[in-house]
Amino acid sequence: MNDLLLVAFGEALRAKRKERGLSQEELAARASLDRSYVGGVERGERNISLINLNKLARALDLTLAELLADLRRTSR
Repeated sequence: MNDLLLVAFGEALRAKRKERGLSQEELAARASLDRSYVGGVERGERNISLINLNKLARALDLTLAELLADLRRTSR
């Protein structure tokens, strides 16, 4: 289940990033994170911390709730 949640979050993050026309590198720079870290999150390879969730949400001009909204169905 946890792996599925990480993959689902990564897919949601990628979709939000692409909606805004950002590359992984641009999102990483805005969030003060490494591009390879963002790639790992998008592939569901990283168990992301709350601090980094917040950095990514802010970099996408979203609240944490908005960034996580698509995960409600997956986490049940």
